[in-house]
Amino acid sequence: MTVSSQEANARGMNALRAGDAARAIGFFEQAVASDPTAGSLWRNLAHARRLTGDTAGERAALEGALAVDARDLTALIRLAQWLERAGDRRNAMIRWSGVIQLGEQVAQPSAALRDLLDHARSYVAAQGVALAGPIRKELQPRYDGFEETSRRRANAFVQHALGERQLYPNVCAGLHYPFLPADEFFDDRHFPWFGDLAAQTDAIRAELEALIANPGEELIPYVRMEKGVSGTKWDPLNNNLDWGACFLWEYGEPNAPVLARCPRTAAALDALPGARIPGRAPSAFFSMLKPHTRIPPHTGVTNTRAIVHLPLIVPPGCGFRVGGETREWVLGRPFAFDDTIEHEAWNDSDQLRAVLIFDVWNPHLSAEEQTIVADYCRMVDELSASPANL
Repeated sequence: MTVSSQEANARGMNALRAGDAARAIGFFEQAVASDPTAGSLWRNLAHARRLTGDTAGERAALEGALAVDARDLTALIRLAQWLERAGDRRNAMIRWSGVIQLGEQVAQPSAALRDLLDHARSYVAAQGVALAGPIRKELQPRYDGFEETSRRRANAFVQHALGERQLYPNVCAGLHYPFLPADEFFDDRHFPWFGDLAAQTDAIRAELEALIANPGEELIPYVRMEKGVSGTKWDPLNNNLDWGACFLWEYGEPNAPVLARCPRTAAALDALPGARIPGRAPSAFFSMLKPHTRIPPHTGVTNTRAIVHLPLIVPPGCGFRVGGETREWVLGRPFAFDDTIEHEAWNDSDQLRAVLIFDVWNPHLSAEEQTIVADYCRMVDELSASPANL
């Protein structure tokens, strides 16, 4: 007489309660044969096999349950535990990582599940530390010899794969140009004029220091929120000079008084291949950060541009993070980054920090694409200003 999967499973459970795990295995095998798509039957079989010391059979049954449903959290936990007991660190790490991903989706986890998730995170973290040493010892000397792009990407790959580094996407509040690399810092090779700019550091710094000595009305708060807007991370910087700016250009408009006082800086900026979009670009300013001031993590407007920093006054204790990479400013050494990737800055020193900041085209945009972006912006502004033409 054929026994249904439910009946066979019930007999197996009765055998377990009677302490006869070997007999229970036979019933659970019948149940699985009758209905191989029921993950719970596979899990019961795995449990009975474990009680008899059949470790290989236990693993096979757990994998049978996961073959039915790869998101079977109970089976995944038991397989991760099996692999950990067996000393299979690589596969245990993979399975515990899966437990973390699934477990964190449970809205109201039980205390037991929370304990298991804590164990999973600890195990994965410990294995990551154990793996990091030999992997880095083997690979880092190799990619340290790569050219700039390959070196940075290989290093970020290894750090991310080891769980040491988060990858940050572009977050554009305005125009988002598709398929551009979401790279944190742009390689210097994209900007062959960096050397000429760096050579003018002393002259530009001298003009800045003259401005600082007598800024007049040209030094303004960088953060100027509209009245009535509050309750944001920008409140501590809003309308105060902890983060101050002297603009040479702002949204494509020249600031004649500052340009007149800074002719060397104006000439240096004029020589650059920057974007010229009326009402939008370029922007260029001296950025002054007072002692013990932090600019909170934030993202910019569009990935069609690169933001360049030329450090001019950089006391120790200052730092700048873009995505997963943190750098110190070095006097006279420019760098460029994508400000649509989360970034932040700080001045933990007792002195003023000052940097010349300006925007240029994203170097991954072709000349033809630059014209499309510029003409799009021009047309949007013109049409928006003439509602009758819409």
